[in-house]
Amino acid sequence: MSARILDGKALAETVRAEVRRGVDAFRTRYGRVPGLDVVLVGEDPGSVVYTRNKEKASNEVGMRGKLHVLPVSVSEETLVARLRELNADPAIDGILVQLPLPKGIDAVRVLDLIEPSKDVDGFHPMNAGFLALGRPGALVACTPAGCMRLLSLADAKLEGANAVVVGRSNIVGKPMAQLLLAANATVTVAHSKTRDLPGVCRQADVLVAAVGRAQMVRGDWIKPGAVVIDVGMNRLALPDGKTRLVGDVAFDEAREVAGSITPVPGGVGPMTIAMLLANTLEAATRRQARH
Repeated sequence: MSARILDGKALAETVRAEVRRGVDAFRTRYGRVPGLDVVLVGEDPGSVVYTRNKEKASNEVGMRGKLHVLPVSVSEETLVARLRELNADPAIDGILVQLPLPKGIDAVRVLDLIEPSKDVDGFHPMNAGFLALGRPGALVACTPAGCMRLLSLADAKLEGANAVVVGRSNIVGKPMAQLLLAANATVTVAHSKTRDLPGVCRQADVLVAAVGRAQMVRGDWIKPGAVVIDVGMNRLALPDGKTRLVGDVAFDEAREVAGSITPVPGGVGPMTIAMLLANTLEAATRRQARH
């Protein structure tokens, strides 16, 4: 029997509808709408499209979304000055700096400058630290937060489950592990250097693949009936010279073994922007409550 396909696109629409209702209530209560500002350095075509989509998505749920496009030649100090302006603007509730940044700009310094209460990407050390410590108030990285919603969609029983996260990035792997721990799963963080990685994956009731290697996780790595969340987005070269978007999991193989699985595209990807909108509403609500 083939696995249940977890429709991230449909779930993302549900999240957006929740946010839209939340924005309407926020406007009624406070007389304004939440504001999300996205900063893009350079005009890489793919990044421009992606950041424009974030601006458009904000507007579609009733938020004020604004994209700031700075030239690729911008100095670090100019970028820092812009971020300080956004931090100080009371109409802005969420700030996101699109990565990667050009060479010569210290991305760590830039991200650390974002006001933690406006850090809707969840990358600031304060938010990451609160998540690791299990303290309330953290803004959680969008992709892992979306993965947790997908696990809920799959009716995954996380308490006491063996969960394996393949990947240890600050953006996905580490916060994903912290969220699973908070849900009382027993968590293993694996990676490309893990000994007997296939064997480790076969122990997983919940497997999250976020290593960035096309179709690395094969079907015979999957425990029968496991929930598989594929975070990877890789371009696979085809014999005709074209490319195809694939995940970190060999989908056709894995779907014959897993109980539930996310496709690529259409799984985790749509959830990232949806959770960004949810984070912005959450940030706005928290900031407004303090005033």
